[in-house]
Amino acid sequence: MGFSYRKSVRVGPIRLNMTSRGLGASIGVRGARVGKRAGSRGFYLNAGRRGVRYRKRF
Repeated sequence: MGFSYRKSVRVGPIRLNMTSRGLGASIGVRGARVGKRAGSRGFYLNAGRRGVRYRKRF
């Protein structure tokens, strides 16, 4: 298992995510967020809580 790094900073409804893979930003409410990661193609949707998660790239 490799090491990873993640740090999130909230600025109002926007969350800035800094990881070992790069920067990203997401917006939404707790349990449902739409985001964009720097260098990735398209946007992604994360939805779910309590260990159950749905992730879709579009």
